[in-house]
Amino acid sequence: MTMAPRIIDCEQGTPEWFAARLGIPTASEFSTVLAKGKDGGKSLTRKTYMLKLAGEILTGEPMEAYSNQHMERGKEQEAEAREAYELMKDIDCQRVGFIRNGDKGCSPDSLIGEDGGLEIKTALPHIQVERLLKGDLPAEHRAQVQGSMWVAERQWWDFVSYCPRLPLLIVRVPRDDGYIATLAGAVKEFNAELANVVDAIRTAGGLTEQLKRSAA
Repeated sequence: MTMAPRIIDCEQGTPEWFAARLGIPTASEFSTVLAKGKDGGKSLTRKTYMLKLAGEILTGEPMEAYSNQHMERGKEQEAEAREAYELMKDIDCQRVGFIRNGDKGCSPDSLIGEDGGLEIKTALPHIQVERLLKGDLPAEHRAQVQGSMWVAERQWWDFVSYCPRLPLLIVRVPRDDGYIATLAGAVKEFNAELANVVDAIRTAGGLTEQLKRSAA
């Protein structure tokens, strides 16, 4: 049965937001789900991400959130970038906390109208200059942008790169159903493996409790 996207109204980074995304792969980590190791097999980062999600499911607690001064400044710049984007495009963006669609989710920086969305990345000056020269969606953000369209069931996504005192980069990215089909297969496989990990630990835990009761 096809699931419909469900918008969860909450502020990103709050306990409600962490609860909404507990135990499921999200678009910001889809590149990790797709990652390959040096031998072409599955990568260590993919395994680590899976184990972290398993820990969330088993404990009911989210992965520890890390924040530093640079990340906090990035949040402030994100707001500046959104305001600049709205002025340039003469539109109002819809802020949302989290979108869940079955066993996957995303935290878009905004939704736009009925068909679009927005992903904002802040950049250091030298990175922004490089992005402006290329004028395209950086490859490292393709999985997140296409994955967000998949989760939110949208037709396009605007990628915005922002650095104060430099021009704003806006790239309109159309939905790529071929890429999304590949991503969907990878996420399905990932979730099946994740379920097996969780079941194995729960089974082991059940056996441990049985042994404890037998010894009592």
